[in-house]
Amino acid sequence: MEALAQFLNTMRWQDLLDIALASYILFRFYALFRGTFVFRVVTGLVFLWLFGRMAVFLGLIVTSWAIQAITAVAAFIIIVVFRHEIRSVLQAKNIKSILWGFSPKTSKTPIEIISSSAFELTRNHIGALMVFPGEDNLEEIIQKGIPWEGKISSEMILSIFWHGNPVHDGAIIISGDRILEVGAVLPLSRRKDLPSYFGTRHRAAAGLAESSDALVLVVSEERESIMVAKGSDLIEIPNVESLVRLIREHSGETESSPSNEVPQRVRMVAAALVSVMLVAGIWFSFTRGRDTIIALEMPIEYMNRKPKMEIIEASANIVRLQLSGSVTLIKNVRPEQVQVRLDLSDGVVGKNVYTIANKDVSLPPGIDLIAVKPQTIELTLDVFTRKRLPVQIDWVGKLDNGLRLESARINPKAIEVEGSSLILRDMSTIYTQQVPLENLRETGTINIGIALGAAALKTAPGSQGRVAVEYVIRRR
Repeated sequence: MEALAQFLNTMRWQDLLDIALASYILFRFYALFRGTFVFRVVTGLVFLWLFGRMAVFLGLIVTSWAIQAITAVAAFIIIVVFRHEIRSVLQAKNIKSILWGFSPKTSKTPIEIISSSAFELTRNHIGALMVFPGEDNLEEIIQKGIPWEGKISSEMILSIFWHGNPVHDGAIIISGDRILEVGAVLPLSRRKDLPSYFGTRHRAAAGLAESSDALVLVVSEERESIMVAKGSDLIEIPNVESLVRLIREHSGETESSPSNEVPQRVRMVAAALVSVMLVAGIWFSFTRGRDTIIALEMPIEYMNRKPKMEIIEASANIVRLQLSGSVTLIKNVRPEQVQVRLDLSDGVVGKNVYTIANKDVSLPPGIDLIAVKPQTIELTLDVFTRKRLPVQIDWVGKLDNGLRLESARINPKAIEVEGSSLILRDMSTIYTQQVPLENLRETGTINIGIALGAAALKTAPGSQGRVAVEYVIRRR
């Protein structure tokens, strides 16, 4: 209990929101795609992914690599192969039906599909013969047709009895939601009391009904009518509902009642609970699995500097972070997901000391910061200013014997310099670059640059970085 309480205390509200949102997305996926091929395929992929995670945990390198590759390819294949089915599910009139709607799946039962297909055959002037076996064995009564084993659908029934199909004159044998055989030949009735307009299909239906407890459905293409043969009775069917009722009575099924909605609600509640448990388990495996420690060297980003304030010197621009988290999360940490930022909004001119805290380090969810080295950063901050300084010539060396420097004049005599206020504060003059005296032989003029010295200094806009030195040399 103590361990559970400690675990719950470590959870953030973001973790609970994360689990809730992911669980709802998974539940909505079930609500929208249940009963479709997409759902079945994705369910298989989920189990494949779980098997892959188990392979990673056990250290099965080749197996885990193969499963990851199959899962990645399969995700793309699902979108391509089932794009029409996905589109049909997502084509909603409003966003509510996707995010919240719980419209029940109104898929027809096999009996309803058969009944509606029979009346569609009459509208298309197509004849048909369908057999619903009872408890009697029909193998000795009918001539066996072609094995089919196809799942019932309206399209399949229409295609079987289409005039161009070689087996359209035979009967189909139906059991449950499957068409077992097509092209079966039924025994003809020898009754004398049958109407003269009855064709071969009607007599075949009556013949099998007389010889067994099967129910036979016959569709007349000439009269555009539907009849059911059961025992010695031949019943004309006026509508779909009557046909559904007769087939259900023969098969022993009962009509669906409102009480069937209760299991549907139970399934939805169960799906919601399973979604929460599955997402919580995945979240726990990602964030609370075996802890691993890594070290990353990250540059420091300096934020919110005051206007015109510059960093003159920093004790460190890169820090070493020790991070902890589950194996899965640690392996997926990318350098661009980690940021170290120092807020310089309270910085002052001169030396500033900042301690890097957890709030200054941005990490992916589930990754914890253990240590920072160095944890303390010293920054020298300054604002840029301007100052006009007189220029002096930096003479070096000496003139040849017999020569003397009588005078020298600088133009301009002063220049404006901008840069760190801390440096300019103690400067009263600025020198030119060195002028070697031994190179001078006679009176003349030279252009020479200014020696700014510190990298934080530069000539102000509008001021030249060079001066002209006019000098006069005389012989002794």
